[in-house]
Amino acid sequence: MTKRFPYIVLAAAFGLAASAAYYSVFGLSKLFASQATAVIILASTLEISKLITASYLHRYWSEITKLMRVYLTTAVIILMAITSMGIYGFLASSYQDTAYRLQNLETVVANQETKRDRFQTQLDAVTREKQAVDKNVMQLTSALSNNQNRYVDAKGNQIVKTDAGNRKAYEKQLDISTQRLQELTKRETALSDSVTAIDLKITDLQTTSTVASEVGPLKYIAKITGKSMDTVVNWLIIMLILVFDPLAIILLISANKALQNKQSVVNAVNDQITDAVTITQPVYKQQEQPNPPQILSYWNKIRNEREKNKK
Repeated sequence: MTKRFPYIVLAAAFGLAASAAYYSVFGLSKLFASQATAVIILASTLEISKLITASYLHRYWSEITKLMRVYLTTAVIILMAITSMGIYGFLASSYQDTAYRLQNLETVVANQETKRDRFQTQLDAVTREKQAVDKNVMQLTSALSNNQNRYVDAKGNQIVKTDAGNRKAYEKQLDISTQRLQELTKRETALSDSVTAIDLKITDLQTTSTVASEVGPLKYIAKITGKSMDTVVNWLIIMLILVFDPLAIILLISANKALQNKQSVVNAVNDQITDAVTITQPVYKQQEQPNPPQILSYWNKIRNEREKNKK
């Protein structure tokens, strides 16, 4: 795992840098929509150059001139700022699309709530009238039951007699009030059903809508912080760009450093192995070879002896 860790860091750096480059390139292309293709090519080239420049500065910092160090460092910082601006533009544009859909949803919900409030106002009025009519019916019923004249005759007997005129008046009023009560009951039921249906529709819009689920966490954060949702999103985007591209550059430099340290260790081990092999290698004594003058003398002697024998 230790041997592979530098490559894991390098892969993380390239992955993060690629993501940052993607958001930055398309964010800048939206800022300059009329020349989107040209901006994509330009921004992609600058992103690659930024990574190469950061690696170059780390590897050859002590070998380049001060002027080059200042310029290349400034260029990397400016490119990081451009990348962050592109990321901000991309994320802000994405949020605006969601915000527009949320605004449309809130408009629909507000219209439904206004309609529900009108029905609720009518329902409250009908309920109050119904209560008054119901009370009147109870009073008429009681009056009709008590519509009796009590008196004592000459013999001292208590006589109870119903007042026919009052009874007819009470019955007529009771019929009118009962009919009105029935009408109000039907209207109250219809209005109550309308209010309930609108409440269900509002609940359905707020819970099943895609945009509602997307901005749900943001609305919760905005609620607990007491800030508007636009402010919360702005904070979130700023936090993302502060750790996005700078972290990619730091990881790239760290991967370069880890790979350099690894190579230094490998070279040191190889040097130790070479020294050990050189020390333990046996030294073989070379055989002594006859000098060239001695060889010539030997062949001259043999040739002289042959000439003597021929004579």
